[in-house]
Amino acid sequence: MLTLQYSWLLALLILPWILPRLLPPHRAPRSSLRVPFMDRLEAATGSRAAPGSAVPARSPFQRVLLLMVWSLLVLALARPQWIGEATTKTIPSRDVLLAIDLSASMEQEDFVGPNGDTIDRLEAVKFVLDEFLSRREGDRVGLILFGSAAFVQTPFTEDIEACRTLLNEAEIGMAGPQTVIGDAIGLAITVFEKSDVDQRMLILLTDGNDSGSKVPPENAARIAADYDITIHTIAVGAAETAGRDAIDEEILRSIAKATGGGSFRAASREELANVYARIDGMKAHDAEVVTHRPTTDLFHWPLGLGLALTFAGHGALVWRHRR
Repeated sequence: MLTLQYSWLLALLILPWILPRLLPPHRAPRSSLRVPFMDRLEAATGSRAAPGSAVPARSPFQRVLLLMVWSLLVLALARPQWIGEATTKTIPSRDVLLAIDLSASMEQEDFVGPNGDTIDRLEAVKFVLDEFLSRREGDRVGLILFGSAAFVQTPFTEDIEACRTLLNEAEIGMAGPQTVIGDAIGLAITVFEKSDVDQRMLILLTDGNDSGSKVPPENAARIAADYDITIHTIAVGAAETAGRDAIDEEILRSIAKATGGGSFRAASREELANVYARIDGMKAHDAEVVTHRPTTDLFHWPLGLGLALTFAGHGALVWRHRR
């Protein structure tokens, strides 16, 4: 759609018709011839001398050219714009951060894949999270991977495909063999400090207990609660796992309770999918949609055409006088 940002400036188009009637002609000093017999010249010619300057008449070509250039200049000042079709953009109303355990215990093959094959815990998590991420329209998603250390794999982004790709590239042991749950929560708090949305959710997924965190998980959870971060904990794997790889469900429940989140257990791929479905439906949220119409300025076209006509008109006059 074509529009003018300053359409009121089109009122300037009437100036070429008003100003000549309101302003006196331009007076320029010129050489003159004084004669002592002016009265005889007037009697012989039948006319009388009048004061004032001679105003040379413009040719029709000059009049049309000046009117066209003035009209184009006024049109450029009015700033013509082309407004394109409306586009909509969804502004995220919730930030979801996924903290995935990559410790050595995640390689236990106690899950069944879509084809009936036995797969490890991380592979099962990837299958389910891929579907979970595909439904994240209106959210920003981030990814933290942790083992002996925690690091940000993906900061908050609306590019869900990029997040899914980086999750699929995660490998067991790439962050070390241990499980630093407290440090992962502490890193998540740092990531959320840059978030300005109201709903902040951390999904913590682990199959072990905390081992060697600099910040105890319970303390980290209380700090997260102060930042309005809701933590949902998911214990992955069989409950009968023993030894140092046994899941400390009591700590996971205390973490979730401190932040108002939920604590879940997923011993199979189906249970894990149900957990994510429950988390997804816990708190409905409305994504804010902003409509934008792209605008392209076109003032340079009438301005350029006006300059071209000016140069062409002067060139034509010079050529005409030289003939």
